[in-house]
Amino acid sequence: MEFKSLKNIETSFRQIRLFGIVFLVACTAVTGYSVWSSYSFAEAQRQKIYVLDGGKSLMLALSQDLSQNRPVEAREHVRRFHELFFTLSPDKSAIESNITRALFLVDKSAFKYYKDMAEKGYYNRIISGNINQTVAVDSVALDLNVYPYMAVTYARQMIIRASNITERSLITRCNLINSVRSDNNPQGFTMEKFEIIENRDVRVLER
Repeated sequence: MEFKSLKNIETSFRQIRLFGIVFLVACTAVTGYSVWSSYSFAEAQRQKIYVLDGGKSLMLALSQDLSQNRPVEAREHVRRFHELFFTLSPDKSAIESNITRALFLVDKSAFKYYKDMAEKGYYNRIISGNINQTVAVDSVALDLNVYPYMAVTYARQMIIRASNITERSLITRCNLINSVRSDNNPQGFTMEKFEIIENRDVRVLER
């Protein structure tokens, strides 16, 4: 009878120990889940922006993940540079303004092209000949798998004279590195090793 009592006590102790272990694991799981849920909730709240509309109503705006916008911003950065650098009018101040704004988006590689064209009198001929030059970017091929990112731009230049319009095929290449955002560089990129691969006449339209 005494051995049976001891056996019952030992069995009860094992059951209590088992229940204690199960209870401890359950508490740990609940605590871990609570911490994870709180962190997830905090992250979700950080993705929300609350906007006051005229100080009267409260609107909720969802912010997107910054990394999702980088390809779009990269293409816009390259497109904006080409529009500023290659869009010229017969006005010295307008040309200088466009070139200055474009050079904020790129390193010295583009400045070398600018100096070379200026020394050859390209901009003076634009002004004296009353020529307008515009550019239309068809596409920007972007490789985001390797950093710095490589971008190849396919565009069309239109050189508008009083007598004719010359269409040129323009292909350029550059590398993109992450940079600091500013008023002059809102996308936060800098173009490196800019080079013009092709710039040839495609057709001439008489006016």
